[in-house]
Amino acid sequence: MSTRRVELGEFLKARRAQVTPEAVGLPPGGRRRTPGLRREELAQLAGVGVTWYTWLEQGRPINVSGQVLDAVAATLRLSEPERAHLYRLAEATTVRPKPRECANELVLTEILDALDPLPAVITNTRFDIIQPNQAFSDLFHDWHTLPCVHKNLLWCIVTEPLARQQLLNYEDEVPYLVARLRSAYGEHIGDPDWETDLARLRKLSPEFDELWSKHEVAECSPRPRHVVHPVAGELHFTVTELSVPAHPDLVLFVETPADELTRERLPLTRREPIAAEA
Repeated sequence: MSTRRVELGEFLKARRAQVTPEAVGLPPGGRRRTPGLRREELAQLAGVGVTWYTWLEQGRPINVSGQVLDAVAATLRLSEPERAHLYRLAEATTVRPKPRECANELVLTEILDALDPLPAVITNTRFDIIQPNQAFSDLFHDWHTLPCVHKNLLWCIVTEPLARQQLLNYEDEVPYLVARLRSAYGEHIGDPDWETDLARLRKLSPEFDELWSKHEVAECSPRPRHVVHPVAGELHFTVTELSVPAHPDLVLFVETPADELTRERLPLTRREPIAAEA
């Protein structure tokens, strides 16, 4: 049984558990051993055979058509990113071609430096930090009181005590990042680097393990980030994710002040004064 098919089965079970009978027009019925729809109910609503759907959840190597996946997705009320994730796991989407050219590191460095004083960082889709600009490093310098086990945005937030204290919208940010990671994972299932990395973080952080087990997926969208800086005080940013076309596995994150007070206080986050232009 392939790892991808196992992941597909777990995803379907997790989503099925979130759909109540009432939501799809079924009577609540008697006592249920598990939340959500039964397999038989979902199969009936989607117009597929119970045995076929059971095999799908069990991760068996059965053929899956787009029409059937659409019916299952509609019954499960999947969002667009969840539907795309379902297709990737079922291997029913066209494999994205590898880029013909690599990102030019010098060009990326110049772009990052040009964005300063806006904090910006380039990561891969697993959130490994590839390169930050100085504004980003200065803003989040105090989030690294512990020895860095892994230079990764998500690892830092869930394992570093000061990050947890200073990120005011922690309860929203962490589930979002985990859902983005789950979306990216659909294209890396079975990759030894990914599997080892995820296993280590699940063991290290019960919180991450619980969120990962929910199989939530999300697409990128601008979002707020509220932090408390030891010198600048409370700061409010809008985080924007930008793709790097020459290298689809890279993401550029840019933090833009969400209000004038944050813009005024941003220079206070710098560890060294910025040299004035001649």
